[in-house]
Amino acid sequence: MSVTREQVLAVLKTVTDPVAGGDIMASGVVRALQVDGGAVRFVMEIPPQHADAFSAVKSAAEQALSRLDGVETVSIVMTGHTEKAPPELRPKRPAQPTGPQKIPGVDRIVAIASGKGGVGKSAVSANLACALAQQGRRVGLLDADVYGPSQPRMLGVSGRPASPDGKTILPMRNHGVTMMSIGLMTNEDQAVIWRGPMLMGALQQMMMQVQWGALDVLLVDLPPGTGDVQMTLAQKAQVDGAIIVSTPQDVALLDARKGIDMFKQLNVPLLGMIENMSTHICSNCGHEEHVFGHGGVAREAEKLGVPLLAEVPLDLQVRLAADGGAPITVSAPDSPQAQVFQKIAADLVARGAA
Repeated sequence: MSVTREQVLAVLKTVTDPVAGGDIMASGVVRALQVDGGAVRFVMEIPPQHADAFSAVKSAAEQALSRLDGVETVSIVMTGHTEKAPPELRPKRPAQPTGPQKIPGVDRIVAIASGKGGVGKSAVSANLACALAQQGRRVGLLDADVYGPSQPRMLGVSGRPASPDGKTILPMRNHGVTMMSIGLMTNEDQAVIWRGPMLMGALQQMMMQVQWGALDVLLVDLPPGTGDVQMTLAQKAQVDGAIIVSTPQDVALLDARKGIDMFKQLNVPLLGMIENMSTHICSNCGHEEHVFGHGGVAREAEKLGVPLLAEVPLDLQVRLAADGGAPITVSAPDSPQAQVFQKIAADLVARGAA
């Protein structure tokens, strides 16, 4: 028997808000409540200076909901908003580390980004992660594309991540890659309707509260554009480099330049560029055609003085492999398509970038 939204609301109305008084539903602390079968998920948006008090509230809510018949998992993301108060009334807190921090156990973080959506950035990320694992690297992949998380499907991962102590999240693993994605917390057809603070809170939890273990490199599959997720990553975590993925046509390159400029402003070094969907060879007649043009990314990389890491072909098998949960580097490692990604991985390892 599945739990209903009304049952969840009734339980949450019994949990007291330690600051505003009353219950956490009436005070507006609970946001983005989702009840899906046996899974209950929501965000607690709290005043940051009362984080300790609300940690106890979060635990109380988790325990109360877990006792409901039909509840299998409870996922609560706690994020903060700033209250405007005079300096003399603001609580004194111990000094916190400022600036980007290392993720415990992770040697390097490499962001995979694009200015424009639909250029194949996630497929490149999945194949590159698997290719690096085949190089003997200890690889993690953080799917930070919150609005369109596709890594669970591409890496053939399903199920909900466990949290044995309610604080640490255990990531999933497949094809030699340790992976975490917001897509593991939601259904494939369910929209994530979150605003900035909720996104930032979720990304920080996936970076800092996931038990990544010892990794040589953590790849971060970023959403398109230059928004909250990109800024949060660069401001909170020590990013060692970025790779820009683009198709060759001018429209994609216009947006790619914005992504490059963003990383420049955030002081993140650019490791190189990848031209995806560079050329298509007909499987019947062998005719080669450049559907999106050709060479645009190479010219841009030369202008910027950064390496062109690869020209990845537009190929049906790459798409079929990703949809099937085993990227082409896993399902057909000896194929010409897989060798393109293996070369990128070998180059990054040789440069000490991964």
